[in-house]
Amino acid sequence: MQSKELLKNLALLAAIVAVAFDFSLVYAADPAAVSVLVVYHSASGNTEKMAHGVVDGAKAVSGVSVALKRAGEVVANDLVSSDAVIVGSPVYFGNMSGEVKTFFDHWGLTSKFDLFRERKMRNKIGAAFATGGGISNGKEVTMLSILAAMLVNQMIVVSGGGAFGASATTGPDSPGIDDKELAEARELGKRVAEVTAVYKRGPGK
Repeated sequence: MQSKELLKNLALLAAIVAVAFDFSLVYAADPAAVSVLVVYHSASGNTEKMAHGVVDGAKAVSGVSVALKRAGEVVANDLVSSDAVIVGSPVYFGNMSGEVKTFFDHWGLTSKFDLFRERKMRNKIGAAFATGGGISNGKEVTMLSILAAMLVNQMIVVSGGGAFGASATTGPDSPGIDDKELAEARELGKRVAEVTAVYKRGPGK
C-alpha cells in the first residue's frame, strides 16, 4: 500500500517537474513575444519596396513577429494587438497620401477603428518612412506628419535609418530604391523591433 502511494507521489512529482521545465524553456526562448505591424500605401511600388525592407529589418531581431498590410486593409484589431506600428507613405504634394491620412482618420472615428477615445494606442512604439520623387519635395514633412498623428495618440515614437525615419528619392533622375535606401529601411525596422523588445521585456532580455 505504501509502495503504491510512493509511486503515485513520485509520478506526480515527475509531472510537475516536466511542466515546470517546459515552461522554463518557453520563457528562456521567448520571455515576451513582440509584434510589429508595418502599414503602407504605394501606387508605384516604391513605398511597398521600402516596406519590405522595413519588414526584413524587424524580422532580424529574435522573437519578433512582423505583419505587413496596406493602409486600406488594416482593421482595428491589427493595431490594438501590435506592440509597434511603422507607417510608410509616398509624398503627395508635400505630405502623406490621402490613403494614409484616411488610415489615421479612422483611429478617431467611432464607426471605424475607435482607438482615440480610450487611448488604445497609448505607449505603443511608432515610426515612419517615406518615398518621394525629388530630394526636397516633402519626405521629412511626411514622416513628421505621420509621427505627429502617433504622438496625438500618445504613442512613443522612434527614428531609424535617418533623422526622422527611413526615406528614399525615387525620381525622375533616381533609378528607384537603391541599396543604400533599402539599408535605411532595414535599419528602421531593426531599431523599432529592438526598442520595442527592450520596452516590453526589459533591458538584457
